Amino acid sequence: MRALFPPAVANLRAIRTAVAEPVWVLAAGVLLTIALTYPVAFQIDRVGRLNTDDGRWSIWVVSWVAHALTSRPWTVFDANIFHPEPLTLAYSEANLLAGLIGAPVWLFSTNPYTTYNVVFLASFVLSLGATYYLVRYLTASRAAAAVTAVLFAFCPYVFARTAHVQLLFIGTLPLVLLQLHRFIDGPSKRRAVWLGVGLWVAALGCGYYGVFAAMLVGLGLGWFAVTRRLWRRPAYWWGIVVAAAVSIGLTLPFFLPYLQISARGFGRTLQDASLNSANLAAFAASSSWAHRSWLPYIGAYSEVLFPGVLAVSLGFLGLLTIARRGWREGARDVWAFYAVVAGLGFWIALGPAAGLYRVLYDYVPALVFLRAPARAGVLVTLALCVLSASVVRDVMERSRRTALTVVCLGLLALADLAQFPLTQFRQAPPPAAAYQVLAQLPRGPVAHFPYWYQTTDLPRHAYYMLGSTAHWQPLVNGYSDFIPSSFRETMRQLASFPSEDALWILSERGTRYVALHLDLYGESDRAGLIETLDQHPRLRPLVRHGPILIFELLP
Repeated sequence: MRALFPPAVANLRAIRTAVAEPVWVLAAGVLLTIALTYPVAFQIDRVGRLNTDDGRWSIWVVSWVAHALTSRPWTVFDANIFHPEPLTLAYSEANLLAGLIGAPVWLFSTNPYTTYNVVFLASFVLSLGATYYLVRYLTASRAAAAVTAVLFAFCPYVFARTAHVQLLFIGTLPLVLLQLHRFIDGPSKRRAVWLGVGLWVAALGCGYYGVFAAMLVGLGLGWFAVTRRLWRRPAYWWGIVVAAAVSIGLTLPFFLPYLQISARGFGRTLQDASLNSANLAAFAASSSWAHRSWLPYIGAYSEVLFPGVLAVSLGFLGLLTIARRGWREGARDVWAFYAVVAGLGFWIALGPAAGLYRVLYDYVPALVFLRAPARAGVLVTLALCVLSASVVRDVMERSRRTALTVVCLGLLALADLAQFPLTQFRQAPPPAAAYQVLAQLPRGPVAHFPYWYQTTDLPRHAYYMLGSTAHWQPLVNGYSDFIPSSFRETMRQLASFPSEDALWILSERGTRYVALHLDLYGESDRAGLIETLDQHPRLRPLVRHGPILIFELLP
């Protein structure tokens, strides 16, 4: 009987080892995220990026998707803006992955700030975990994986985009690359399926990263087919077919609304791309404390794309190592692949003026939905971080005190990237009493006033959208990347409310309630406006006190 115990003990130890590592990675990710995003986690239910309308939009969209998924999932694309337009979620990033992560939080809290902030924090944990396992797979070094994961997950680029929830999910890129390398090293249908699923997740997380991931996979499949002569293996080509079928099959149902919106004129031109391209100064721009000293000297920058001092230093050392001898036997093509990714990411980020983006725009249909080539700069950061892993592993192999070396490199990485406390987050006001009344009223479209119509003022409608998370009534107002013609053609007339033209348009759209934000009007306009509305025969007062007045629009 005793002979039976040693294998059982060995199996138990193997299970503990297999479980312990992801637990430690998760715990480290959570603790580092809480520390480097201080004080968000400590005020999770009452702070948000309220200093920008894009930040309000992000809080609204995460809350809307979470709300829809936990109530009526089939209506998720029919967001409560631009009433009566359909498929309004597809007017910009759908943020389905963010909403899915936030759905359990919304279900139990119905708090838009808690929901968004949990998603915000989770995106860093995802990035750290995905980068860790990608680098560990490539180097078989936990130490190199840990340092590299910190360098990428907390890079300056992501902190510069805390108001754009979709851009926080940079972790989907290493997630896809991990599946790509697994498939390259052992082509099989199972691994092909996981590669297709990874591409799908990247697309649900962010349209930009979905396109970048597809381009990386396409490049990688061609690259390794040549360097490892995989083009001779039928299993390789069948795997590619399976991966493509899985990714397209899973993504298409969520992409169809965008095709319908595209038919109505939604798309990006090369001129849009030129206005949102990176310049050379962008690759030196960073918001980290350690890097701010040189910002006054680099000139105007169009994006924040500096990877970090440690990532740049170690990444270029990795390039020199590749050029000199390769990292390990048979892996030269892997590191050369990431060198090419860094170069292509830099080239694409420069936009149409640099040439490559202009060519890709003609041959990659999905680029018509993208506005900012500069965001491809994140590929440079990712590639340099992966290349730095080769140097870190070299250091670890030569070090007699591996644990101490890891701690020192980790501290250097944190000092290089730290920018806490995050001062962009603001305290959220308590829910307006008028919104609580709207939540109890029968369902009906709401029009909020003042009704902004100047192009530069259109983002201010996000203020009303964020407020709608307290009642989820349909809104005549709206703000997104795509502004429908029905909104543009009538916004000037609606801005003249309570004129007869405005009332006629509201009636035509089936508007049931009117919300008047007195605190957003000039002092000279308020008194006369209130008197006019109180005496109007078609406006029945529902809320008459406070900063927000609610009226019912009678037939």
